[in-house]
Amino acid sequence: MRLALEPPTDPTAYDFSHPIRVRFAETDAMGIVHHAGYLTYFEEARVAYLRHLDHPYDKVRAEGIDFAVLEAYVHYRQPLRFDDVVDVFVSVGEVTRVTCQLGYFLQLGDTSIATGVTVHGCVNPAGRPVRLPDWLRSVADDKGWTGRR
Repeated sequence: MRLALEPPTDPTAYDFSHPIRVRFAETDAMGIVHHAGYLTYFEEARVAYLRHLDHPYDKVRAEGIDFAVLEAYVHYRQPLRFDDVVDVFVSVGEVTRVTCQLGYFLQLGDTSIATGVTVHGCVNPAGRPVRLPDWLRSVADDKGWTGRR
């Protein structure tokens, strides 16, 4: 297990936020977002975060790098419902030579909805591990929050 972050529930601890409106198709028979939908929200916010860092994912891939998801974790606190606009906060956490962890915090108004972590392995187009790019390592170094689970 590589997870080593305990994502904060303080939005100011994050580098970036991305609003997402819950679509009807993402809800289940109980009228709430299906648990797997949160991973899609993480992905959308992660791609927007890379764009914000001036490294949109197509540019990263053109450099011969992919970020394979190795692990994912979600702590559900409150449900989301159709048409809610949730803010997804994202920040880079712990990094190694070839992996990085991203922490997420979902907030609806003043309500904590969920926290999560994704662990990514930096790989080449053949799926072989490669060194994490310096620009991503420097983002993690600048932020400096990590914590053991």
